[in-house]
Amino acid sequence: MGVAFLTACHSDSPSKKNSTGRTSFFESDGMDSTVSPGDNFFNFANGKWVKNTIIPDDQSRWGSFTTLYQDNLLKLKGLLEEAAKANAPANSDIQKLGDFYTSGMDTFAIDKLGATPLKNGLQEIANIKDKKELVAYMIQAYPKGNPSIYGLYVSADEKNSNQNIPILYQHGTSLPTKEYYTKIDSTSEVARKALVTYAATLFSLAGHEASVAAKEAAIVLALETSFAKYQRTPVELRDPQSNYNKISLADADKKWPNLELLSFFTHLKTKPDSIDVGQPDFYAGINKLLLSQPLDVWKTKLTFDYISANAKLLSEPFIEANFAFSRTFNGQKVDDVRWKKIINSTDNGLGDILGKMFVDSYFTPEAKNRMDELVNNLQKAFEARINHLDWMSDSTKIKAKEKLHTFLKKIGYPDKWKKYEDVTISKDNYFANSKSIEAHSIKEMLDKIGKPVDRTEWGMTTPTVNAYYNPTNNEIVFPAGILQFPFFDVNADDAINYGAIGMVIGHEMTHGFDDQGSQYDDKGNLKNWWLPSDNEKFKAKTAAIITEYDSFTVLDKLHVNGSLTLGENLADIGGLAIAYDAFKLTKQGQDTTKINGFTPDQRFFLGFAQVWRTKSRDARVMAQIKTDPHSPSMYRVNGPVQNFTPWYEAFGVTETNKMYKKPNERIKIW
Repeated sequence: MGVAFLTACHSDSPSKKNSTGRTSFFESDGMDSTVSPGDNFFNFANGKWVKNTIIPDDQSRWGSFTTLYQDNLLKLKGLLEEAAKANAPANSDIQKLGDFYTSGMDTFAIDKLGATPLKNGLQEIANIKDKKELVAYMIQAYPKGNPSIYGLYVSADEKNSNQNIPILYQHGTSLPTKEYYTKIDSTSEVARKALVTYAATLFSLAGHEASVAAKEAAIVLALETSFAKYQRTPVELRDPQSNYNKISLADADKKWPNLELLSFFTHLKTKPDSIDVGQPDFYAGINKLLLSQPLDVWKTKLTFDYISANAKLLSEPFIEANFAFSRTFNGQKVDDVRWKKIINSTDNGLGDILGKMFVDSYFTPEAKNRMDELVNNLQKAFEARINHLDWMSDSTKIKAKEKLHTFLKKIGYPDKWKKYEDVTISKDNYFANSKSIEAHSIKEMLDKIGKPVDRTEWGMTTPTVNAYYNPTNNEIVFPAGILQFPFFDVNADDAINYGAIGMVIGHEMTHGFDDQGSQYDDKGNLKNWWLPSDNEKFKAKTAAIITEYDSFTVLDKLHVNGSLTLGENLADIGGLAIAYDAFKLTKQGQDTTKINGFTPDQRFFLGFAQVWRTKSRDARVMAQIKTDPHSPSMYRVNGPVQNFTPWYEAFGVTETNKMYKKPNERIKIW
């Protein structure tokens, strides 16, 4: 599931275990009554807000997700400041949390060090004398979190989902996708120049002469361009079958001998029988490049990667260089303030300690119970929709319902919290603290190799404003961070909650049956469980969605990529329909009593449109179209409603309206 945004109530000191105290749950002052709902529903619901909203200089976009995220940052800031003042016992969770935050906020000490923390790591790279030592360095570098040719993570074997397997994936490039290296257009050329400027700046900050730094930056771009030629596009990466390539470790070692994969895994103190090489062409390419590219080229690339990977942990000039490069793709005018960055680092590194504090302070049992009810109603509604499908066979319907009812539902927070016993934190060394956390994270991941999948583990931290579906666990996950207004409020009427968080729940459920998720069975295995005729009908319907979204444009003439966004569009369309049906199971859903002049059905659709209220910078939009599987926010609203008949009925939309589609042209899948 993706991100979008809106304005919520702000408080400099949020009250703990307390709702906002609000009594109004749809912000009607953001509507544009000059727009007919049937001409542009997104603008009808949000147009005045879009016109009047100025994106803060430190943001690339603004809306419901970002404002809730900013509210959560304030809450987390209070918790971390308490931890920093607690004088907690050494090696306790609170000590680690408070001292890590303190060390990150000590910019005087960090700036005084400059590039010094890099000295030993850079010297290791400089000492490499030949290709044999080059590969040996990269083998030893991986578990330390240093740059390496090995892009590795450990996750469920997609065809044996109870067991973890090492997975090698394409990596090693600094620009968002391969097209930025290979395409001849102004956007890509600007991006390539930005990379060269960034690399040259980092080399200079590390003490290289300006003329040498410029040459080294050109080398980085050239080698990364070679990497990109072997990479897959974002659309190609969406095909689970072609990106699953299980091979015995012995065969992989023979196939790409220059990678020395047996030595790599031996150094990791593990020897799996098999590995999954997601993109074999990439590793075949790296195998060739290890021979064809001179040693100094590789050392230059490793040096850049090492500096860049650590730039955010260093003094202000490094941070400024990193921000200048990132703004090429997001248009952000000024960098985040320091405390926000360090909260993010803390959440990423010590997430379960911070998450437990967040839940204890801000997530109520009442909210969890209400969410349980919502999820169960969405399941009932989805089952009813499956029963009434006219394109799916009875045998496939049985399997679809089995999958639906075996969803692992994770709401609010994990059943068990992770421990960080091997993490060492002091108040005065942010770089060393970050490296200790990084080593812990890598070890935690590597320890999973060859072991059963822990289905209790979460892939997001508790304060995160997002949600997700994981196909190999067949799970839907809703962190406490998103279970707040405008997505959810225990005091809101059902129309708003079902239109907002209900649609998010339905969205994640539908991911289990989208063009990717539908390829996994109820146990999370990549396995065909459809009849061929069902598959053909499903693909015909998804083709219509691709065509429709391909026709949508942003920035006057930039088209949405219907193939890249297909899975999210399917989830948006299905999620809205399922949420509406679940809403109709409630007392309010069966009533017609108006609130603030709107019927229950109208409030449902307005609540839905409100959570996708977003305004983005042009650079962000351009990068989103190239890289993001989510459609721009306007089409996350208008795309689903124009295919949904109850919306037509709720707002009296007729053939005179611009968004009108004939009943037989409305795309209905689930």
